[in-house]
Amino acid sequence: MKEKHGYFIEDLTVGMTAVFAKTVSEADITMFAGISGDTNPVHLDESFAEKTMFAGRIAHGMLSASFISTVFGPRLPGPGCIYLRQDLRFKAPVKVGDTVEARVTVKEIQAEKKRVVFDTACYVGDTVVLEGEAMLMVHSRAEVLGTPEEPGNDQPAPPQAAE
Repeated sequence: MKEKHGYFIEDLTVGMTAVFAKTVSEADITMFAGISGDTNPVHLDESFAEKTMFAGRIAHGMLSASFISTVFGPRLPGPGCIYLRQDLRFKAPVKVGDTVEARVTVKEIQAEKKRVVFDTACYVGDTVVLEGEAMLMVHSRAEVLGTPEEPGNDQPAPPQAAE
C-alpha cells in the first residue's frame, strides 16, 4: 500500500502547491454533457449560445472544476486522500481551445482531525475562471503503515522491559 499512497498528513506543509493543465476540446464538452447529463444548449448549441451574454458556447463550469480533482487524486495530496468538501465560485467562462490550469495550495492542516484545507483555483492565462476552497481527509503514516516511521530508522523497536 505504501507504494500507491501519496503524501501523508505529516508530509504536508502550508503553501505546498500542485497544478494540472488541460486544453478543453469540443470532444471534452460533448463527453462531459453525455456523462453528466447536462445538455444545456449554452454548452452544445452555437446558435443558442450566440444569443447569450457569452456570445458563444462555453464549457461546463463543472468540467473545469473537475480538473481540481485531477490535482488532488494523483498529485497533491495524491492517492489515498478523500475529497470531503468543495466550495466554488465561477468567475469567467471557458471556451473550446482554452487551456485551463487547475491549482491547489495547502492552506491549513488539522492533523488531529486528519483534515487539510486547500485554496483551489482554475485559470485561463491570467484570468481566474473559478476559485474556492476544499477540505480533504489525509491519513497519517501510522494509519496506513501500522507503525510510525522515522526517516532512516529501519531498526526494529527495542524490547520492552519486563514488569
